[in-house]
Amino acid sequence: MSVHEAITKHSTGQHLHLVRFAELEEQREQAIEACVDLCRQGLPFSVDAINAATAEIIAHAKQGISPLRSYVTEDMVRDYVNKG
Repeated sequence: MSVHEAITKHSTGQHLHLVRFAELEEQREQAIEACVDLCRQGLPFSVDAINAATAEIIAHAKQGISPLRSYVTEDMVRDYVNKG
């Protein structure tokens, strides 16, 4: 394999890794919005979907260059809603 091919393969791998991160991040953001909406309405909500996406992001980050995300608690959602 030539140097050019090796660099291309590496760059493509990084790109695909970041594309998958963006997909997971979008899932997490949608789950956060759903919780925030329910909380604003005074309805029960669960952060399980947020934290499932977070766990996937963390596992994915171990394989490449994407950033990590923190787990979310119900209190964090309530605090966010109450401040906004």
